[in-house]
Formats: sequence, C-alpha cells, structure tokens
Amino acid sequence: MRVGILGSGLMGGKLGTIFARAGHEVVFSYARTSEKLKKLALDSQGNARAGTPGEAAKDADAVLMAVHWSRIDDVLKQAGGLSGKVVVTCSLPMDSGNTKLIIANTSSGAEELAKKVTRAPVVSAFNTVPSECLFGVFEAKRKSTRPSLVHCGDDQSAKDVAAKLIHDAGFDPVDAGPLRIARYTEPFALLVAQLAYEQEGGPELAYRFERFKK
Repeated sequence: MRVGILGSGLMGGKLGTIFARAGHEVVFSYARTSEKLKKLALDSQGNARAGTPGEAAKDADAVLMAVHWSRIDDVLKQAGGLSGKVVVTCSLPMDSGNTKLIIANTSSGAEELAKKVTRAPVVSAFNTVPSECLFGVFEAKRKSTRPSLVHCGDDQSAKDVAAKLIHDAGFDPVDAGPLRIARYTEPFALLVAQLAYEQEGGPELAYRFERFKK
C-alpha cells in the first residue's frame, strides 16, 4: 500500500516508520525541517522517502493526518486534492495548549475534517494510544494476544484499509461504527493520555477489550 504521512512528528513519524517496516511504501512530509524527513525515511529501513505534502498525497492509497489541529487547514492546502484517498486521521481537535478538546459532544474533529475533504472517506484511528507504545506494540505483533485499537468511519472499504494498517502496526482492529462515534473515541483518547502521562508506570500504555461469553 502507498501511504502518505501528513505530519511527521511523534505520531506520524513513528507510524510512518512502522508502516514502512511492515512493507508499505511511505512518503514522509510536513515536518519542521527537510532533514528530519530524510532521517525518518532513512531510519525506517523500508521503502520510504521524504517529500512535500503534495508528493505524499499524490499517488497515495491512504494518507495519515497527524498534525496539530491548528495546522489542519495549512496541510490540506499544501497536500492539494485528496479525492479518492482514504484519510486516516489521528489528529485530535485540541486547543493551542493541548489542554482540552475544542470540538466535542455534538461533533468531533474527525467529522469536521470530513467536511473539509468531502471527496475522501475519513477514518478516525490511532489517536487512542500514546506514541510511546507504538514501537513496542509493533515489535510484539507476533504474540497471540494483541492490544486493541478502535477506529470508526462511514465508508466500509476505507475502514478496511485502516484496519489493515492497524493490524500491520501490531494492534487488533476494533470497528467502533460510523464516524460520529469519534465523539466518544476522542474524549477516550484524553483518558488514555491521563493514565499514560499523569500516573505511575510510564506512557508505554495500550488497552485491550475482551468479551466474556457464557
């Protein structure tokens, strides 16, 4: 799969590296310096390269939206048309100080993003785990029990693409339903962040759902 990374910070950089190591073709874009993008591509040890947002999106099957909410419009402008691309977003609609959600209850960041990219199906994923756990989960992916990762979206084929990326990253994909469910998963991400960063044990934290049948 060809994956364009729009935002190569903590989440985008690590997920892009993981996707490349899992065998996908990756283009890193939108970082503070071009040198960082080139280093990410080199360190990924896979089929990866640095590029502009437009280059990352051009031939991609899927793009990962991994920028701060304040930069959504800018990266979309630089990426150009995303028509026909699967947009997997892990960008939470946080305020400038990253203290609270500025979109909640009656909508979600994922739904607002979908309004901006009307010709591209949006799937919300990867924003309910801290970046610090990603490499550990990927390295343990051959274990029989995997951590869960919720995702949601309105287009089933787009969700299948997201589920493939989730699985390849070492998680067990959990389909939470339509995109409006991001109204619940985005606040859940803040709960996970609270457990990861404000309590003992460190941020290498993931979660798993289990069903107990009689």
